[in-house]
Amino acid sequence: MADRYYRLKVAGVTRELPILNVTDTLAIAGFVMLGDVELVESCAREIAKKVPRETEIILTAETKGIPFAAALAQVLGQKRYVVARKSVKAYMENPIWVKDVSITTEGEQKLCLDGPDIERIKGHNVLLLDDVISTGGSIAALRALCEQAGGRVIGQAAALAEGGAAEREDIIYLEKLPLFDAQ
Repeated sequence: MADRYYRLKVAGVTRELPILNVTDTLAIAGFVMLGDVELVESCAREIAKKVPRETEIILTAETKGIPFAAALAQVLGQKRYVVARKSVKAYMENPIWVKDVSITTEGEQKLCLDGPDIERIKGHNVLLLDDVISTGGSIAALRALCEQAGGRVIGQAAALAEGGAAEREDIIYLEKLPLFDAQ
C-alpha cells in the first residue's frame, strides 16, 4: 500500500492518487480510470469541448483508454470507436500491428488492428485518445498504427499530461500530472 498520495482535481472531480515507484529513481501518481464512472464521464464531457469538431473516429489503446473512448464517443454522438488491441487474436482478419513501449508496461508490447477496424479508420479523421500521455510512446504507436491503416490523425488527447508531456503543444489534455522521485 502506498504511503504517499497526490491530490488531483480534473474535470471537477477530485481523487487521491497513490504515488508508486516505477523505477529506482522515478515514481508516478497512479491514475486509473477503469471502474470510475464519475471520473470517466466528467473527463469525457470536458475533453469533448477541446477535441477537433471534424473528429470521425476515436482510436484508443487497450485497456485503460477504453471507458474514456466509449464515454467520449457517446458525448460526441458517435456510434463506434476503435480499440487497438495488445495482441493479435485468432478471429482477426488481416491484422496490422506496431510496437509500443510505455513507462507503465513492462517490456515491449504490440498494438494491433483487425481488418474491419482498419476499414473504419481508412480515409477518416482520427482522434487518438489515452488516459495519460507521459513519454508519448503509446500515442506515437497509435499514430503509426492509424497512418498504417490509412487514417488522418487530427488530434492527440488525454485526460492528463504527465511530466514533460505537459509542455507539448501537439496534445490536448485537461490537467497536468507531475512525476515524482522514487522513495
